[in-house]
Amino acid sequence: MNVVLKLFLSMSFSGSLLILALLGGKRLLKDRLSRQWQYYIWLVVIVRLLLPFGPETSLMGKTYQTLDRAITQAAPSSQQQPIPNTPGDRFVPIVGLEQNNENKNDLAEGKTTAHLFQKVGTLLVAHIWLVWLAVALGLLIRKITLYQGFRRYIDAGATPVSDIELLDRLSILAQQESIKKPIELCVNPLVSCPLLIGFLHPCVVLPCVDISEKDFSCTVLHELTHYKRRDMLYKWLVQLTVCLHWFNPLVHLMSGEITKACEFSCDEAVLAKMGCDKAQDYGETLLNAMAAVGKYQEHFGAVTLSENKELLKERIGAIMNFKKRSTAIRILTGMLTLCVMFGAVFIGVYPAAAVDQSSSLPPVSESKHPTQAGTKVDGDDPASQAERYYEADSLPLFGMTFSRLDENAQKQWLEKLYEDGDFAFFSVAVRSLDTSSSLLADFAEKAYAEKEMAFFSTLTDRMDKSELESWLDRALEDGIWSFQSILFDKLGKDEDFDELKEKNEKEWAEAQTAEYRAVGVTMDGKDYNYQGQLVNIFLDIRANGAFYTLNTNPKGTVNIKIIRDGEDKITGVAYMTEAEVTQLLENMSDADD
Repeated sequence: MNVVLKLFLSMSFSGSLLILALLGGKRLLKDRLSRQWQYYIWLVVIVRLLLPFGPETSLMGKTYQTLDRAITQAAPSSQQQPIPNTPGDRFVPIVGLEQNNENKNDLAEGKTTAHLFQKVGTLLVAHIWLVWLAVALGLLIRKITLYQGFRRYIDAGATPVSDIELLDRLSILAQQESIKKPIELCVNPLVSCPLLIGFLHPCVVLPCVDISEKDFSCTVLHELTHYKRRDMLYKWLVQLTVCLHWFNPLVHLMSGEITKACEFSCDEAVLAKMGCDKAQDYGETLLNAMAAVGKYQEHFGAVTLSENKELLKERIGAIMNFKKRSTAIRILTGMLTLCVMFGAVFIGVYPAAAVDQSSSLPPVSESKHPTQAGTKVDGDDPASQAERYYEADSLPLFGMTFSRLDENAQKQWLEKLYEDGDFAFFSVAVRSLDTSSSLLADFAEKAYAEKEMAFFSTLTDRMDKSELESWLDRALEDGIWSFQSILFDKLGKDEDFDELKEKNEKEWAEAQTAEYRAVGVTMDGKDYNYQGQLVNIFLDIRANGAFYTLNTNPKGTVNIKIIRDGEDKITGVAYMTEAEVTQLLENMSDADD
């Protein structure tokens, strides 16, 4: 198994133990401990789940070392000893010779099949980390994409508040919270409750501005507290952890607990500033916010006043029972914090020392490419050493041995690593090649033809400037955007690439505008017009469904969609039916989830 995946699994298991411990402690001490402590203590777990560091002697380190030692000791005993083949053993009785040969053939076929399954199993285990990484990246990209879509929907329907009195109140509250960054104030009637969105450019979004002074102060103070505590950054850190540990159900459970604790702790922080006597006013503000009705469901990238209506009763109860913690509870909280931190250190992770030991394990008698029976294998020649180091997953030793192989053996290894998609070992092998080796050009041609950008990028690291410029000319001529990006970067011409990209995007936008104009759709900034009417919903889905344009303008009066043929050419415009609009809005709402 890949060392990185071993390390990550140990981090996930360590974090799981801490999650179970905190969930158990929460059941016992839920009402006695500060809600803010219950919120921030999860940061210790997140650190344990994300940072691959720990002491050399730890619970997880001893566990893995014991397992590795047991596997190492069991491996030699599982290998079958070869049957001696001496001249004195060559005499075989004539009777039953044919049957004996058939049994030998069946045994040989059985061994070949077993070895094939063993190779397939070894290959899957060695590359399972790619599956984990691909899923993690896919989930993270999806979350970022959904958040961007959520921001677009909010921004499209948001209107800046111009009421000087409300802006003055916001400014006074921000000064009281010692917030120096300007806070914007907008109104969007489609949001279901007040929320804070944007970290670099924070904006408080209200469903309406027709609210009492008391509700406005409580609402804005709640959102400013979220901003001051960096709750949005905390939420994204949790989402990153969930993406990396997508296979661990306890991490998903932890995410839900943190989401709940966020609002409870914010309520507690607000009441600590306002005073216990304001608890009833604050609770009424929360109830009024829950009564609001909107179409947009809040996204994990925003922080709201009332994120979960199911928790309303519990939040109101906590608000009404709020009181400052005694000194004894504070001391208990400090002791529990130290216990959790020491527990995270004691559990530890898969130790780096175990990685070094696994690389220096003695080779087993059976190699990846077994030789014929009865043939002695020389364990000291470069070919055998390369086999052993590849089996042991030792990148540095494999790279040093690869440079000692002849060109034919190097070619065979590169072909195998390329076909298996083993990018790590392929990169090490390429770095071991001479810059004059013809294998660099051969595999660059292969990677370019098959659009394997990662392999091509590694090969370009061994090319000189003239070779890179030759490849760049070819990529420009072929119009392959991804390879142009790689080669511009290798040549240090990022500014030229940005200019080319801007030029291409401008040409594409002009061509797109011309296509729309040909079917009667014109553009005025971000607004679309069709036959003299302002468009409310504009939808253009490409033929393959991989890319689409969606624009909404609440002031528009018509809903239209672009019609394309199988070759992605625009053939006309059609008005959207009510059913299509309803389905689109439902899909947008699902995407916000």
